[in-house]
Amino acid sequence: MFKSTIEEFNKQINTIVTAEENHLKKASNGINLCNKILSNLKEKVEQNDFETVPCEIDFFKNTKPLPMSYLIYFTEVRSCELRKPKAGTSYQIEFFEKEMKKINKFFYRNVDFVHYMEQGSTYLDHQFFTRNHQNNFPFTPMTEYYQYPEFSSSHDMQWAKVKAMYRFIHYIREAMQKLKVGNAILFDEKKHKVLLWTAPKTALAELIYALYSNGALNHGAADINTIASSFEDFFNIKIDNIYKTYSEIKDRKSSKTKFLEELMLNLQQKIHKEDE
Repeated sequence: MFKSTIEEFNKQINTIVTAEENHLKKASNGINLCNKILSNLKEKVEQNDFETVPCEIDFFKNTKPLPMSYLIYFTEVRSCELRKPKAGTSYQIEFFEKEMKKINKFFYRNVDFVHYMEQGSTYLDHQFFTRNHQNNFPFTPMTEYYQYPEFSSSHDMQWAKVKAMYRFIHYIREAMQKLKVGNAILFDEKKHKVLLWTAPKTALAELIYALYSNGALNHGAADINTIASSFEDFFNIKIDNIYKTYSEIKDRKSSKTKFLEELMLNLQQKIHKEDE
């Protein structure tokens, strides 16, 4: 019921995220798209509701938090861009450091819930991601979007906020890097000079899209551009146009996941050889 809507959202949100525009413009476009998609999902839920409890859990755990997390993220980015000091590097650095402290406080306040989700637990899903336990688990006051009773569980907004904050961390990190803040001290991310990616770049694209498709990074909140940028930093490589490379991979006549299949085969052979 929601598959086509989410597929279209993923396509459009990737276009917005990778566009050569400033953060305010991206945020504005992102907020408009997210509002449109969430209104569409709300209408579908009101018209059809859910056939089973597992369907309801899946919606509030995996479907709604996707556009909701981007709405929260873009709202935070827009607020940040409007409030940050217009001049003075030291003032801007101080501003972003305060934003990072707010994020850390959010994760500290929600440490039990984040741990539950990180562990892939499901034993509380009926309480967190259905609409039957709203009285026991009140809404978080800091998130007021789309909290209509028929369109909210007790923790879908909380989960969306967690996913949004992972993206927001990346935004702040990039902003601080542009200000040339002591990267080695804050993030220690430039010390991996000994690691170089020596396989073909198409192989790296396969790996990136596999991790993205599996939601293996930042609880599925990391987009393709974020993952690619992180791999560029870590492996000291420039990925020219990962979307074009992905299109070429899909157009292959032979195996479309050649590198991933080789990885799996080589690992299985290694394990088998060692067991012998």
